[in-house]
Amino acid sequence: MELLNAFIAQIKQLPPFTLTDASEDDLAFLVALDELASNTQATDWLDKGQTLMCRVVGSYPHLMPLLYRDLLWFFGGDCLHYMPDEEIHFFQQLDELRETAKQEQLPFSYKEVRATRMGLH
Repeated sequence: MELLNAFIAQIKQLPPFTLTDASEDDLAFLVALDELASNTQATDWLDKGQTLMCRVVGSYPHLMPLLYRDLLWFFGGDCLHYMPDEEIHFFQQLDELRETAKQEQLPFSYKEVRATRMGLH
């Protein structure tokens, strides 16, 4: 949720969303993203997220550098078509590490493990 909210906050500062003559479609896209972030209990939440992430790729390619790859992995499905095999493997490893920590009842920080595995620490 943190990454989704960060993505939404970033794109709200960019065209076409900042234009005074932004299209109804663009504004509806922002509303749909806000609803996704605020209504995580919806039964079709993952499907809506997947659709919206794929829409970023198709309709707003200039926003792709801002779209956290984690969101593509999380929503899965068609989103995975936009990830190379190496990236998919990386996120699979993160999931496996998280599951191992859970089974062994060890603390697990997704942020920390992700950053370490990416060489950011």
